Formats: sequence, C-alpha cells, structure tokens
Amino acid sequence: MEQKAENILHEPLWVKDFILITLVNLFTFLGFQMLMPTLPVYAKSLGGGNTSAGLVVGFFTFSALLIRPFAGHALDIYGRKAVLFLGLIVFASCVISYTWAASLFILLAIRFVHGFGWGLTSTASSTVASDIVPRARMGEGMGYYGMSATISMALAPALGLHIIGKYNFDVLFRISFSMLIIAIFLSSLIKYKKSNGTGQKLKLVEKNALRPALTIFFITMTYGAIVSFIALYAAQKGIVNIGIFFTVYALSLAVFRPLSGRLTDMKGFDFVVIPGIIMVGLAMIILFFAESLKWFLFAAVIYGAGFGTVQPSLQALAILISPPERRGSANATFFSGFDLGIGSSAVMWGIVSEFTGYSLMYLLSVIPVLIALFIYVYLGKKEVKI
Repeated sequence: MEQKAENILHEPLWVKDFILITLVNLFTFLGFQMLMPTLPVYAKSLGGGNTSAGLVVGFFTFSALLIRPFAGHALDIYGRKAVLFLGLIVFASCVISYTWAASLFILLAIRFVHGFGWGLTSTASSTVASDIVPRARMGEGMGYYGMSATISMALAPALGLHIIGKYNFDVLFRISFSMLIIAIFLSSLIKYKKSNGTGQKLKLVEKNALRPALTIFFITMTYGAIVSFIALYAAQKGIVNIGIFFTVYALSLAVFRPLSGRLTDMKGFDFVVIPGIIMVGLAMIILFFAESLKWFLFAAVIYGAGFGTVQPSLQALAILISPPERRGSANATFFSGFDLGIGSSAVMWGIVSEFTGYSLMYLLSVIPVLIALFIYVYLGKKEVKI
C-alpha cells in the first residue's frame, strides 16, 4: 500500500494540457448547465406541459446517445482533435439557434441536433483527459477533471434562472453561446494524443465498460428527475429561490469528487461506490418528504455527496478495465449509459408526475437506485490493476 501511495504521489497530474482540457470542460458545462433548468421552463412558455418539459431533456439525451458509439469509434480511429472541434461547433451553433425557436416543435428539433454536439464534445473531452491523466492517478485525475463540471453546476443553473427572471431567454442563449466560443479557443491550444487504433472494426459498445455504464444508467435516472422537475416541484411548494439547490449540490460535489477519487486509487472502487449509491437513494427519500427550502438543500448535500462519489469512480473503472486502444469507445459506452438514464427518465418521470405528482415521483425514483446497487454488487466483476 505504501508503494502504491508513493507511485501516485510521484505521477505528475497538473500539466498544461490537463489544465487546458479541464478549462474546456468548464466552459462547455457552463454553457450546458445554464440551459438545463431553464429550457423546460422555455418549453412551457411555448405552450408545452410537464411531458413536453421532459421531452426537452429527452430529445437532447436521446440524440447524444445515438452519436456516442460512433464518436467513440471515431476517437479511436481518427484521433481526438477533429471529434472535439466538430462537437463544439455543433454545440455552439445550436445554442445560438434557440434564439429563433418560435414554437415547441422547432425547439425540440434544435434540441435533438444539440444532443449530437453534446455527445461528440463530452465523449471527446473526457477521452482527452483520460489520455493525459496517469494510470495510477486515474480516479483522482478524473475526479479533478469532473470538478470543472461541478464548478459550472455551482454557478450556471442559478445564473440561468436569474437571467430569465431579470432579462429574457435571448440573453440567456447569447451568454451560453459565448461560453462555447471560449471552449473552442482553449481546445485549439491542446497537444492531442495520436490515434493508435487504425484498422479497428466498428464496435458500438465496449463490453468491458458495460457494468459501470449500466450502473450509472440507473443512477442518472434520479438526476433526470431532479434536473427536469426540481424547479417546478419547488414552485408547487411555494419555494421561489430554488436555484440555490444547484449551488449547494455543486458545492457538495466539489468536496466529495477529489476525495472519492483519491480514495478510489488507494482503497478500491467498492469502498466509495457502494456508499455513494446509498446516499443517492437517501437524497431522493428526503425530497419526497421535503416541505421547506432547508430540506431541499439537505437533499442537495446528500445527493452531491453520493453522485460526486459514484460518477467519477465509475468512469475511472470503465477506462481502466478497457484496452487503451479502446479508450474512446469505453468513454462512449459509459456516457451512453449516463445519457440514456437522464433522457429516458426525463420523459418517464414527466408522464409519471402527471399521475402521481412530484412528491411521490421522487419516492419512486429510489427504485432505479436499488437496481443500480444490485447491478454493481452482483454483476460480474473484473479485477482492476493500477
């Protein structure tokens, strides 16, 4: 154990390219997270209901899911730079196009194309990061890389809700677009690893990454319920400043991501993933009982601790148990599970909430958490050597 700790400490992590790709992820997520709690509201302002608000998230994640396997293959065959740039350009173009969405149909059409940009960008960015992070510090490195998304979660959702409250949606879309332009510029400064997967056959799924992908699929079904309906649920309870929920959630993530990454490298995956899954389930139960802002914020702390522990650890697991030449496909498989969980649940919970209301919907969201725990514990494990 002492030798392992010494190896971890002597592997450099904060090199220039790692800082750059982390900043690319930060600005990409700033533009992304500003829209997550606000676009369902935008959809309702165009005449939609709860189901259409869910479709705004569902269309986006479904198209991201479609493109990810091909993005992973392209990353392994053609390299990282072209895929990342293409994704960022599509992403930015769609964000500014929301300004001209005059109907719910047009909004959903743009949102569908936007998902392609997100699928390309997020798969490529995380693959670039995993290329740079030393193998012995993969859990810690991916945890710090994920901190860029955490910081954006602390700022962007509340900022987005503030902008549409004080200004309008056009201002929101232009600010989001500017974040993507910064990300494009920073990505041009990175020295990318060359592909070594020439001649690979097209494989849409990296089978070694299936266990973490299936686990995160069921975990993110809870995230779909939160990001799509927490603002509407809070409004129903008479809580008007719910934007702080995302800030508290993100601060909790910020504490637990790097800690869980280091613990993963030192103690193994079970040590952090199993408690993390349990905390996610506990947070959903708290939301079921929540009647005031303090209980919503308590749920945010517990959910941030659980999700911040589970997500980077499972991603590191997917990378480490897959062949190096299939790293792009491993990331694509993992994020396919991530996207499918959010997208399918956003639509599903929208339909469920029409019949049960939001409170009972959050209690029912404990079911996929229990399934995730079962899959992680009982699905065939593969030893990971760091």
